Amino acid sequence: MPDLEEQLTSLAATIDWPPTPDLRRALHLPTRGEVSGESRRRGRSLWQTRWALAAAAALLIVATLLVYTPTRDAIAGWLNLHTTFQRTQSPPPSPSPLPSGPLGQRLSLGTQTTLDGAQSQVAWKIKVPSSLGPPDEVYLKLPPSGPSGDEVTLVYAQRSDIPASSETGISVLVTEAQGRVNEQFFQKTLGPDVTIEPVSVGVHSGYWIAGKPHQFAFADANGNPFFDTLRLATNTLIFDDAGTIVRIEGDMTKDQALHIATSLG
Repeated sequence: MPDLEEQLTSLAATIDWPPTPDLRRALHLPTRGEVSGESRRRGRSLWQTRWALAAAAALLIVATLLVYTPTRDAIAGWLNLHTTFQRTQSPPPSPSPLPSGPLGQRLSLGTQTTLDGAQSQVAWKIKVPSSLGPPDEVYLKLPPSGPSGDEVTLVYAQRSDIPASSETGISVLVTEAQGRVNEQFFQKTLGPDVTIEPVSVGVHSGYWIAGKPHQFAFADANGNPFFDTLRLATNTLIFDDAGTIVRIEGDMTKDQALHIATSLG
C-alpha cells in the first residue's frame, strides 16, 4: 500500500501533536522494589488501562485521518478488499461502428458482383424474392471454393420487419446453388441444439431449421457432398426448387421465411 504509506507520512508532518505525557507518573506505575500482592493487582489493572488508552488513541488517529480527504479515500480502498470504485470524468466509449465497405465482405461469400454479372456466369436462373426487393449486394462463388454448379448469395441490409445482425449489419441472406438436399449429410451437420421441421414451399419440399445452426451440407450438381457455412447462425429455411438449393437465413419467424420463399421469381 505505497500510496497510503506516503499519505500518512505526509500527514504526520502537518499535524500538531501534544507533548507526550509522563505515563509512568500518570498511571502510578510501580517501582522496581514494589513486589507486594497489591502491586501485582495494580499491575494487572494498569495493563487493562494501557489497552483502553491504546484503543482510544487508535480511534483518535483514525478520526483525525478521516478528516483528511485523500487519506479517507485511501483507507476506504484499503478496507474494502472486494470492491473497487473507479471515478471517471468522461462517459464510457460508444460501441465501435460496423466497418465501412461491402456488407458481405467478411463473410467469405465469394466475389462481389451484380445480378447481371452473376447471371452471365451461371447456367441456371437466379431468383430474387419480390418481398425483399433488389438485393443490396450480390456475391458469386465458383469452384473449387464453391460447389460444382456455382453459388450465388443475395445480401439484404436492414429491413423494417427483420432485425439486422449487430455484427454484420445484414438482415437476410438468400443463397442459391445447383444441387439437392442429402438428408444423411444434412442431419449430421446441424448440431444437437437445433430443431428441424419439414415444410412445403409451394410444390417444393423443404426444412425449417430453428436455433443457431452453423453449417449445412448438400449434394452439389455432381452429386458430391458440399459443406457450407450458415453465415448468420440464425433461423434458416432450406428447400429444393427443382434442382436449385435455396437457403434463406435471418432472425425471422417461419412465416416470414415462407413468405420470402414463395415470392421468389
